[in-house]
Order: sequence, then structure tokens, then C-alpha cells
Amino acid sequence: MSHPERPLDVDVLRVVCWNIEHNGCGRSGGDDHRDLARDILAALKPHIVLRQELTGAWDRGKADLYAEANRLGGLTPFMPAPREGRSNNPVGVMVDPTLFYIDGYIEHDLPWKPICSPRVRLKGCTKPIDVAAAHLCHFDPDLRATEARRLTTLADNGRSALVGMDANSYPHRAELESVALPDWDAVLDRVHYQHRTIERDGRRVSDTRPDEILAGGPRPVFTDVGLHAGTSLDQPGALAATASLKRTDQGPAQRIDRLYCTPDLAPALLGFDVLAGEEVREVSDHALLLATFDLAALRQVLAPTR
Repeated sequence: MSHPERPLDVDVLRVVCWNIEHNGCGRSGGDDHRDLARDILAALKPHIVLRQELTGAWDRGKADLYAEANRLGGLTPFMPAPREGRSNNPVGVMVDPTLFYIDGYIEHDLPWKPICSPRVRLKGCTKPIDVAAAHLCHFDPDLRATEARRLTTLADNGRSALVGMDANSYPHRAELESVALPDWDAVLDRVHYQHRTIERDGRRVSDTRPDEILAGGPRPVFTDVGLHAGTSLDQPGALAATASLKRTDQGPAQRIDRLYCTPDLAPALLGFDVLAGEEVREVSDHALLLATFDLAALRQVLAPTR
């Protein structure tokens, strides 16, 4: 397959967020679905890719990182360096250089896994977007809350931001969701129970704190892109479960992979898809998220008249 072409006058911005289980090699490391994963991504012609579990991608001079970025048409890749004693499954961001300038790059160092955050600017626009990939801690609800609070700083002082993550936690507005929160009495994996629940009012409930921090309250910092598509845009498929697509001992699959944007960017959203077909399931235990934005509308937001 040839590299996808992205002319500068494209009318949409395509953003992908995907946790590719152990970078396409599976939990045991014995599989190799990297080529298939790259084919799936390349077919979508993304302009921004927010990745989780770039396992081993730093090795051999970051060979796997560059192989993926090159396969996607020469995207510019970012990835934090591995930290001794931390997670072995880092996050990364890839950006289309034909559409964006890179204005900066920050690694938000946290106890378990850094947040990868380049600052990009649409060519012809004056206001940048802080883009971030995150993978919230799988075992510590308190650390997840800290990570979510750190992400709110991307939107400080009126900045525009776009964040994709495996949140390892749940949406907080259960009444709007398509999938019910776990029935913890029926979950067989008791370690998972400890990792994914918090105490409230004397009982253990699903951890929804990260989503409350990011998108809760009367004046939320971020808009949950999937929820916006599922409600305001009447796209119910946007609220489909994302993980786990394989395990059954942790209860039914949940919408733990989410994309957030600052409210100024939300009106430009055209569509949001949760892709979990046969090929995606072969590669990973997580669905692939695809958000499509109206590029002309984004330009109006990001190049304000002075």
C-alpha cells in the first residue's frame, strides 16, 4: 500500500486515538500484528494520532516509532523516553507536518507514566492547540485523579487543547451512556475491583473521578467528544464500549477510551466513530476512536480576528 496523501486544502481534520495492545504484540509478546495495525491506521489517513502502549517502540533507535509514523505518510512522532521503574507501555503522538507547525513539546512527568504533549498550530492560524496522549494509571484511582488534574492545565489561560486517552475509568454521566457501569458483584477479577473502584458514601463504586475532573461541573474544562457526538450530534454509536474487547472476567466492555477537547473546538466536530471490527480486534483489546472535525470551522476558532 502506498502512503496516504494529504493535500493542504483538505476540508476535514481526522484524529485517531488507539491503545494498540502492547504495540501489536499482544499481552504475552508472542504476536506480531504491527503491520496490520499500521494498515488499519493508514487507511484512515489521520492527521493526528494519539497512541497508547507503544511498547518497545523506543528500542533500536525508536525504530518501531518511526516505522509507524512513516507508514502513515511521514507524520512527525513524539514519545517520552522510558523511565526506570515506571510503566513499560509509553504513550505517543504523531502529527501531520503538511497541516501543522510544531510550536513546542512537553513531557508531563508523573509517577507512573508521562503525558506526551506537543503544541501544534494549523498552518495559517495564530492560536495553537495543546495536543496530548495519556494513559491513566491502571492500578491507582488516586493517581488517575492526579493525572486528570494535570491534564486540565493544558486548557489553562484560555488555551485550546485536544486529549486522547485510555482512562482506565468510567464516564460520570451514566444516565447518558449506552453501556451500564459494571456490576461489581458480578466481576470475577477481584484485583480489577480494587483498581477500578473508589469509596463513596460508605460503599465501593465505579471510579468516575477523572471524567468528573475533566468534563464535570457547570463549566467543564473539557468536552467529552464521544458524549458530544452521541447527544448533540445524535450519533449513538459514539457511545459504544471500547475495552476490553477480549477479556470476560472484568465484566462487560466499557467506554474507557475517550477523546476530550476544549469547548471552543467542539462545535467543529462532524463525527465520532468507535471502530471495533474484526481486524481491530485481532490487533488489540481496545477499539479505535476516530474523530472528524470541520477544518474550516477550526480555522475560524484558531485564527481569531483581532
